[in-house]
Amino acid sequence: MQGISEIQKDLSSYTLKNLAIFAMFFDHIFAVFVPQDSIEGVVLRIAGRVAAPIMCYMIAEGYHYTSDLKKYIWRLILFAAVSHFPYVWYFGLPWWQATSVIWGLALGLVALAAAKREDWSLPLKATIFLACCLLAVPADWNYVAVLWILFFGLFRGQTEKQLLSFAIIGILFHIIPSINEIGWTQSYQVGIFLAVPLLLFYKGRQGKKSNMMKWGFYAFYPFHLLLLELVKMIVSA
Repeated sequence: MQGISEIQKDLSSYTLKNLAIFAMFFDHIFAVFVPQDSIEGVVLRIAGRVAAPIMCYMIAEGYHYTSDLKKYIWRLILFAAVSHFPYVWYFGLPWWQATSVIWGLALGLVALAAAKREDWSLPLKATIFLACCLLAVPADWNYVAVLWILFFGLFRGQTEKQLLSFAIIGILFHIIPSINEIGWTQSYQVGIFLAVPLLLFYKGRQGKKSNMMKWGFYAFYPFHLLLLELVKMIVSA
C-alpha cells in the first residue's frame, strides 16, 4: 500500500516524458489533419501545449542528473539533425527556414551549461546565451525553449521562481506574439499553463531507466513524424 500511495503523490520524470510524447503526438496530428482556422482546431490543440514546457523542464533536470554533459549535448544535436527533414516534410516548411524543437532544446542545454560555469566571465556567458537564442529562432518554440530551460535550471529547487519565470516568458514571448501575428486561432497557446500542475507533481523521482528507454524517447520524435507523413501521403493520394 505504501508503494501505491507514493505513486499517487508524485509523477516521475519517466511518466512526465511519456505524457509529453503522448501530447505531442496528438498535437501534431491535429496540427495537420484538422483545419487550423476552426474552433475544433483551436480546442483540440490546447492539451498538446503541455509537451514543450515538460520537455524544457526535463532538459533542465537532465543537466542536473547527467554524468556526461558533453554526450548529453551531442545526443540532442544528433537527434536535432536526424529530426530536421522529417519535421519540415511533415509540416510542409522550407528546409532552410525551419527546424524541430529538438534544436531549441539542445541550444537551451548549452545556454544553461554556460550559465552554470563558475569559471566563465559574465560577458562570455551573455554572449553564449544570446548566440543560443539567435540560433534557436528557426526552431519550433524558437528562443522560448532556450529561455525556459535556462530559468528552469537556474531556479532549480525554487518552484515559485521557476513557474513565475515560465509564465512571464510564455506570455510575453509566445502567447502575445502568436496571437498578435496570426490572430484568435492561436488562442490555444494558453494551454501551456496546463503543464503547471503536472510539473508541481514532479518531486525529482526518476522512475524507470534504461539505455533503450533513453534512446527511445529521442528516436520517437523523427519516427512519429515519418509515420504521420506516410499517413498524410496515403490520405491525400
